[in-house]
Amino acid sequence: MHVPDGFINAPVSVATGAVAAVAVAVSLRGARRELAGAVPGGTGAGAERTAPLAGLVAAFIFAVQMLNFPVAAGTSGHLLGGALAAILVGPYTGVLCVSVVLLMQGVLFADGGLTALGVNISDMAIVTTVVAYAVFRGLVKVLPRQRRSITVASFVAALISVPAAAVAFTAIFALGGTTDVPIGKVFTAMVGVHVLIGLGEAVITALTVGAVIAVRPDLVYGARGLTKPLELRTSPLDVPTPAADEVTTAARETGPGAAAPAAPAPRRSVRRVWWAGLAAALLCAGGISYYASASPDGLEKVAHDQGIDTKTKEHASKDSPLADYSVKDIGNARLAGGLAGVIGVGATLAVGTGVFVVLRRRKAVEPAGAAGTAEAPGGRV
Repeated sequence: MHVPDGFINAPVSVATGAVAAVAVAVSLRGARRELAGAVPGGTGAGAERTAPLAGLVAAFIFAVQMLNFPVAAGTSGHLLGGALAAILVGPYTGVLCVSVVLLMQGVLFADGGLTALGVNISDMAIVTTVVAYAVFRGLVKVLPRQRRSITVASFVAALISVPAAAVAFTAIFALGGTTDVPIGKVFTAMVGVHVLIGLGEAVITALTVGAVIAVRPDLVYGARGLTKPLELRTSPLDVPTPAADEVTTAARETGPGAAAPAAPAPRRSVRRVWWAGLAAALLCAGGISYYASASPDGLEKVAHDQGIDTKTKEHASKDSPLADYSVKDIGNARLAGGLAGVIGVGATLAVGTGVFVVLRRRKAVEPAGAAGTAEAPGGRV
C-alpha cells in the first residue's frame, strides 16, 4: 500500500507530513517508556537488550514486506506490519519501527514516494498500529488469560488493521486526490481487496507472535502480565533447610503465612531469539522473496483499474543502485534481488537499532539526573 508521488496533492501531502512528524515525536517519548519496561524490572542491562530486539522487529517487517502473496486474480498483498510491531514491542515503538521501514524503502529502494512519505507513515505506520493495538487490548481484556488468547487477539487485530488503512487512504484521497475519480468506487475497491490482504496479514502476525510466545513470552509486549511471578510462602509447619534460610528469616519478620520477598527472576539471554529472528529475516529477504507474487499489490491494482495513477510521478530515487529491490548491474535476477533484500535487512536493522539504543540510553540517563537533585526532609539526598 505504498503511495507513490503524484497520487495526493501538495497541500494534503504537507498536512499528512505534519501529522506524521507529530506522531513520530510523540512515539519517541512513548517508546522510551516501552523500551524501559519491556523487560521485568525495567532498568539495568536487561532493559538495554530491548533496543536490539526493537531494531530486529523493524528489519523483520522489512523482510516480510518483500513477500507479496496472491489474494485474487491479478492482485497481491504484503504485510503492513503495524499490528505485529505493536504487539511485539509496544504501540509507540511499533510506530517507529514501521516508520523506519518506510523511510528505508523510500530512500534506498524507490518504494513509496518521498513527497508521499507523510501519507505513507500516517496510513501504514500510525493507523495500522493504533487500530490494531486498540483492538488487541480490547480483546485481551475479555478473553481468558492464556497464551492462546494473545495469538487469537493478534489475528483479529491484524485482520482489522489492513482495511482500516484502506479506509484511511480513501479519506486522504478524498481530501487531496489528484484525479477525478468517484470516491465511492475507490472506497469499495480499496476495502474489498484489503479485507483479503488482511487475512494474509492476520496469519503472518498470529504465527509470528505465537512463535515468540511459545519460546519467550516475556519478550512480547502485548503478553506482559500474562503470567504472575512465583511467590514463595511459608507456614508454621515448614521445615527450614539451608537453601531456604534467607526466605525463612524474611517470613519470620513478617509473621507466619506471610509472603516472602519474591526471588529475582533469573536473567535469560535474548541472543538465541535475536539470531533466530535475524536468520528468518535474511531467509525471507534473501531467498524466499524471489518466489513472491509479481502481481500488483492492492493499491496498485485499484489505482490502475480506477484511473488514480494517471498523474503518478517518477520516484526521485528511481536511479538508486537498489531501486525496485534489485542490485543494479547484476544480471542474475535471483542474486540481484536476494542481495538487495539482505542489504535492506542490514540497513534497516542498523538504523532501527541505532534509534532505539539512543532512546533507551536517554531514558536511562534522565532518572539519574533527576535523582541527583532530589531532596529529603533532612537535606539533599
